[in-house]
Amino acid sequence: MFSSALLVACLAIAAYGKPVARSLQVHETRAQVPPAFALKGPAAPDTMLDLRVALVQNDMAGLEKALMDVSTPGSPLFGQHLTKEQVESFVTPKQETIDAVTAWLKENDIEATQASPSGDQLSFSIPVSKANELLDADFSEFTHIDSGKTSIRTLAYSIPADLKGQLDFVHPTTVFTKPFSGPQFVTPPKIKPAVNVTSDAVPASCANTITPACLQALYGIPTTPATVKTNQLGVSGFIEQFANQADLKTFLASLRPDIPQTTTFSLQTLDGGSNSQNINQAGIEANLDIQYTVGVATQVPNVFISVGENNRDGVNGFLDQINFLLGESNPPQVLTTSYGFDEPDLPSSVANSLCNAYMQLGARGTSILFASGDGGVSGSQSQRCTTFIPTFPSGCPFLTSVGATTGITETAATFSSGGFSAIFAQPSYQASAVSTYLTALGNTNSGKFTRTGRAFPDVSAQGENVEIVLSNQFGLVDGTSCSSPIFASVIALLNDQLAAAGKPPLGFLNPFLYSATGKAALNDVTTGSNPGCNTNGFPARAGWDPVTGLGTPNFAKLRTAVGL
Repeated sequence: MFSSALLVACLAIAAYGKPVARSLQVHETRAQVPPAFALKGPAAPDTMLDLRVALVQNDMAGLEKALMDVSTPGSPLFGQHLTKEQVESFVTPKQETIDAVTAWLKENDIEATQASPSGDQLSFSIPVSKANELLDADFSEFTHIDSGKTSIRTLAYSIPADLKGQLDFVHPTTVFTKPFSGPQFVTPPKIKPAVNVTSDAVPASCANTITPACLQALYGIPTTPATVKTNQLGVSGFIEQFANQADLKTFLASLRPDIPQTTTFSLQTLDGGSNSQNINQAGIEANLDIQYTVGVATQVPNVFISVGENNRDGVNGFLDQINFLLGESNPPQVLTTSYGFDEPDLPSSVANSLCNAYMQLGARGTSILFASGDGGVSGSQSQRCTTFIPTFPSGCPFLTSVGATTGITETAATFSSGGFSAIFAQPSYQASAVSTYLTALGNTNSGKFTRTGRAFPDVSAQGENVEIVLSNQFGLVDGTSCSSPIFASVIALLNDQLAAAGKPPLGFLNPFLYSATGKAALNDVTTGSNPGCNTNGFPARAGWDPVTGLGTPNFAKLRTAVGL
C-alpha cells in the first residue's frame, strides 16, 4: 500500500518537475532526552506522522497593545473588546508568508489543510521517512518512564534557510509533554453535615473541610442567582475525565440545597471528546471543577468542554481546544483549566504559540484562568530538581494563574506552584509588585530562578480539603485544581452583575488585578511557603508573592472595584 502511495508521489513530483534544492538550517533542538523519558529506538519509516506548521503571524505586537488597551483600567478603550474578525486581522499571516510556506510544501508533494481560524497553522500527514528527509530530522520513539506511554519525537529539526522569518515552527517535534495527572480523592472517616451560612462568621468545620458554604463565608460570595443567560463559564476537560450529572445532583442536594437540584451544565466536545454518565467513570478532576463552578457561581450558565483523546497537537489537546474556542462567534466569558505542564516540556516556539492564542481569546473578552500547579517550586507535580521549575501555561503573561491557600486564617498551601518563567519576560503590569518582592527576598534562592521572568501565580483561593462527590461518595481533594474553578466562579458572578448593568465582561484580568484598586480588593496572604528542589521555596509576604499571588477574593470589594 505504501509503495503505491510512493509511486503516486513520484509521478506527482515528475509532473511538477524536480523540487528546487534548498539549503537547510537547524531550527529547533534539544540537547538531550528529558529525564522523564527514555529513547526506545528509531520510529518505523512507514509510520504516519500528523504534523503542523505554524506560520509567522502578522502583528502580535499590535494585538498585545490592543489587548492591554481594552484590559487596563483608565484606558479610553477599556472594556471595548475586539471582535473575532478584528483579532484575526492581527493574526492571519501575510500573503507572501502563506505563499512561501505552501510552495515549499507543494514542492514536496504535501497537501496541507488549515488548522486554525486565522490560517496561521497548517496540518498534514507524512510517513516518518519523509519527515526525516524533509526536516533533516531523526524521528524516534520515546517512552514516558512512569506511565509507559510512547510518542514519536525528534531532538532536532531543520527548515529551509529562506523560510526563516516566515515559518515559525513545525510541531510536534521537540515537545515532550508528560501525561496529565489529577488530584487524589480521599474519603474522610465520617461525612460531615452541610453547613448553611447565615452570618459572616466562618463555620469552625471549614478548618477541616471546605464546602461552598465555607467559600461564601470566607470570600463573601453571594448566593443570589445569576440572571444573564448569555454570560457563560467554561470548564476545560481532558484525558477522558467525565463530569457526572448524578454526582452533581448529590453534591447540590447536600451542599447547595438552596438552589434547584435540576441545575446542571451544557456540553461541548472536540477531538472525539464525550461525557459518559456511567457513575463508575466519573472523573475526580471533572467532578471537582463542575461542582465548584455550578455550586459556587449560582445559576451562571456552565459549559463543560470535553477534549478527547483523538488530539494530534502534541500538547494533549491544548492547542486544539483554544483553536476551537477562537473559532466560535461567542466563546465563554470565563474559562478555567486545572491542567498544565512543566515549562521545560515545551519548546519556546510552542509555548509562545499557545500563549499568543490565549492573548487572542483574552482580547475578545474572555477571562482565562489556570491552576498554577501542585509541586511548589518543583513544577506541576513534586519532583527532583536542582533549579526551580516554572509551570505552563501559568508563565504566559496573558492569563491569570491561580495558586492555593489553606485554613480559615488563610496561609499558603505548601504545594502551591509559583515562580518565574524562563521563557516569558515580566510584563509591565506586575513589574512594581514583583520588584518589591524580589527586593525583600534578597539573595534567597539566588541562581535557582529567572528574576526577570513573568512571575506567577497572580491570585489564589482555597485548595485543601475541598469536599466533592465522586461515584456517589463524599470525599476530599487538594490542589490548585480546586482554586482555579473557585476564583473563576467569582469572576463569572461579577460578569453576571456587570452584564445586568449593561457593562462588558472583565476579560483579561491581570492589569486590573495588579492596579491599586484591584490589589485592595483582595485578601493578602502573608504566611507559608512552597518548598521544593531541596529548598524552602519562596516565602509568602505582604503584597504579591510567588506562592499566593496578590491574594484571595473579597467579593464585596471586587464588586466595588469593577464599578458596580
